[in-house]
Parts: sequence; structure tokens; C-alpha cells
Amino acid sequence: MRRRATDYRRPVRRRFSYWIWGLLVLFLVAGLVLFVVHHHHEYRAEQSIQENRRTEVVPSEGLNFTEELLSVTSFARQLSNQMTLAKSYVIIAKEHNNLQLAWELSSKIRSCQLLLSKAAMRGESLSLDEAQPIIEGLTSLIYKAQDAHYDIATTIMTMKSHIQALEERANAAVVQSAVFGQLAAESLPKNLHCLNIKLTADWLRNPSIQELANENSNSPRLVDNNLYHFCIFSDNVLATSVVINSTISNADHPKQLVFHIVTNGISYGAMQTWFLTNDFKGSTIEVQNIEEFSWFNVTYSPVMKQLLDAETRALYFGSSEEGEAKFRNPKYLYFLNHLRFYIPEIYPLLEKVVFLDDDIVVQKDLTPLFSLDLHGNVNGAVETCLEAFHRYYKYFNFSNPLISSKFDPQACGWAFGMNVFDLIAWKKANVTGRYHYWQEQNSDRTLWKLGTLPPGLLAFYGLTEPLDRRWHVLGLGYDVNIDNRLIESAAVIHFNGNMKPWLKLAINRYKPLWERYVNHTYPFLQDCLTS
Repeated sequence: MRRRATDYRRPVRRRFSYWIWGLLVLFLVAGLVLFVVHHHHEYRAEQSIQENRRTEVVPSEGLNFTEELLSVTSFARQLSNQMTLAKSYVIIAKEHNNLQLAWELSSKIRSCQLLLSKAAMRGESLSLDEAQPIIEGLTSLIYKAQDAHYDIATTIMTMKSHIQALEERANAAVVQSAVFGQLAAESLPKNLHCLNIKLTADWLRNPSIQELANENSNSPRLVDNNLYHFCIFSDNVLATSVVINSTISNADHPKQLVFHIVTNGISYGAMQTWFLTNDFKGSTIEVQNIEEFSWFNVTYSPVMKQLLDAETRALYFGSSEEGEAKFRNPKYLYFLNHLRFYIPEIYPLLEKVVFLDDDIVVQKDLTPLFSLDLHGNVNGAVETCLEAFHRYYKYFNFSNPLISSKFDPQACGWAFGMNVFDLIAWKKANVTGRYHYWQEQNSDRTLWKLGTLPPGLLAFYGLTEPLDRRWHVLGLGYDVNIDNRLIESAAVIHFNGNMKPWLKLAINRYKPLWERYVNHTYPFLQDCLTS
């Protein structure tokens, strides 16, 4: 077969060679691009490494040493871990009488602490040159300790025993702290003791003051139910003065206020002198001596019989370890604390009174309390179960059928300290009789521990009208985090707790709220504060 002419042949091979050359060119271009990119990446990586090295060499400003200690790759963390282990071996070495090893470990630990302290002070990371000698030294001593049969099991057992001992010491310290806190709260500061002595001496050498006191005791204002009557039971002259000063200062009509104070025989003269020689804007103030209440005796009052019982007094003043420290507080033996359950007997002609504790400060006019509708109830009080306080099951032994059959464990508690008492309803409900009944049932202290609030919760059960919480804000004697807005809106603020405002251990944030009502111009008080 004859072949075609050259001009008419198909150029197959030539087109094939073109494709080969095109592919080769593409591969060359791609290789060149990859080379450039790879070279650039290596350059950036090398530059990053150099920067990191420079960072290690140059001290960092504002180093957070806590973060340094937490970093698993830092020399500070390694030293800290070794130091902790070394401390454990120091204890074990001492227990095995290996004093030489204990001394060597202690020496290295001190060097380690010094190095870490310097690093923290200068704000720089530890370098290898600084850390290596101590790391090697500690490692060598730790190996030496392990060769001396201080194995991990021994270490763990020893540490457990020491942790248990530390926990016991911590618990003992907490109990001791509570006891010291109680003692500080119960003790009378020197300046207040001085004030009592000066006022009592003035009472004894000035018959005119005693005559004035006798005249005031017969004032018709003391039984006038058209006036506003407040009662305070206390032996603290300055605290009682602050309660009355603050109440009068915030009252719209001070001359319509009548204050009834009951104190003990020791403070009676001092209390009379203070309130007869100070100006209280025309308000009436009566001071009575509890020792003159002939009806308040062992025959009538079960609590007086219990408080005079030898076993009960031994609980407070003896060496008994029964119960918690707060329940062994001798303040529970104080008759004035229990006198609040006998208000109708003390003031038989009054119809309504407002009871005030001596550790409160009044910030608003309290006279609207007398017009509140208690809806037939005896006691108007602020409930406390909405705050960090307790319901009934926290106060009482509900395993006793006498309690569980009569009371709701979830019932809301309320506060003593600022209470409105309807004395007509009180007598009708025989609240004092209810109080006596429950005190007799609790003669062995199995229904509740101690104090005046638990029997109050029982005696006024079903007879308490809840008040707006702004009438009475508690906690200023122990809680440092009370909202300022809550304090400012409160009619009464209560320093319940051990940190009373007249003590040095008072919470400084709240103390000015109390001190603003102290009469610092009174001569005896000035003398006692500066002497």
C-alpha cells in the first residue's frame, strides 16, 4: 500500500511531544513554588525559635510567679515539688532519729526557699544554671532517704498521722477561739467599768439625785397609754443610752416617748445617775431594780429555780465539757435576759409596748409600730427564716413527741430584739403561763439547749405577726457582708453576735453607726476614755 504524501500525514508524534514539554514545564514551576514556600516556612520557624530563645534569656517584666509555679515545665515547679517531698522526709528522718539526714534536707530546703524568694522578688523565671545545683542536691538527698527505707508507703502513713494530728489541733483551736470570743463578748471593757464606778459614786454621794429619781417614779406619764412606751432590760449603761439616744433622735415627737429600764442592783445607781443628769429632749425615762420585784422568785418562776440549780451553774462555771462553748455561755444564767417574758407583770397598766435589746441602734421613727394591726396576735416580730437563720427544726429536738406533736418543724423563726407586744392579747392568751409550762418540760434540757429564743418560739407559737423585714435588720455583730442598702433602709439595726460595738473586736465597718449616738461630751465618759 502506498503511503500518503508528507503534507497529508497527521502530526501525531509532534503533538505528543508538545504535551510532554508542557507537563515538564508545569512540574518545574510547581517545584519552584514549593521550594520558595518551604524556604520561607523554615525561615519563620527559625526566627520564632530565636525569639523564644531571646524570651528565655531576657527577664520577663511583671512575671506572675504563681503561674510559674503552676507550669509543669518550669524549674520553679520542679523545685517546689522536690521541696514538698523533702519536707516529708525531714519529718520521717527526725522520727527515726536520723538527725544528720534531717539537717541536710533542711539546709537544702532553705536554699530552695531562698532561690524561689529571690526569683519572685526580681520578677524573673529561674534559669537552668540557678536551679540545677539545688535540684541535683535535693534529688541526691531524696534518693539517700529512700535508701534508708523511707519508702512511699512509710511516707504516706506518716503524712496521714501528721494530717490527723493537725486536724485535731485545728479543731481544738476553733473551740478555743470560740471560748475566747465568748469571754471577750461577756467582759466589760475598762472604760465602761470606770464609767459605772464614777456614776455609782455620784449616785451615793448626791441625795438630790435619789430624790429626783423617787419623784420620777410616780410620774403619771409612766402609765399613760396615749404615749409610746419602750422597755429595755440591761446592765450596760452606755449601750442603753445609745438605744434611747438613737430612738429619740429619730422620733418625730420625742416628748411622747416613755422608756422603761430594768437593771440589776449593781448597775441601778449608775443607770439612774446617767439618765437623770443627761438631756433626752423631754422624753420620760424610768429605771427599776430587778431585785425589788418580790414576785419574781423561785416559787413563781421555773426558770429562776433552774438557773439557781447547782447542776445548771456547774455547767457554766465548772469544768464540765458538756455541750458546745456557745451553749455554756453564762449569759443564759442572767435573770434580765428572761425578764422579757414577764412584761405584763412589770407593767400591769400598759396596753402595748415595744421591747428593745441593748445592742440595737434605731435609725427611723418607731412610733408607727404602735398603730400596726397585729390581727389579734401578741407579738409583732421580723421573721428570720428567709436569711441565714433557722426554722424550728434547728432549735428543737423533734425526736421528742412533746415537740413533734405540737409544732411544725418547718415553721419560720423570728427575732428577739425589736418586738411589738400587745399586752392585752398577751394576758388573754396567758403567754407567761405557756412559757412556764415549756420551761418546766425542759428542766433536763432535752427539748432545746439554752437561751431565751427557743422558749419564746414555743410560747408565742401561733401568736406572732410577721413584720416587714426593714423594721429589724440583724447580724451586725458577726456578719461583715450585710448589704449597705439593707442597713440604710432599716428602722432598727441589731448587733447580735459576739462583736458588740462597744468592744474592740467590733466590726469596724458598722461601729460608726453605733458611736454616732454616744454622748462623748459627758464628763465621766471623757475621764474614763482618757484615763
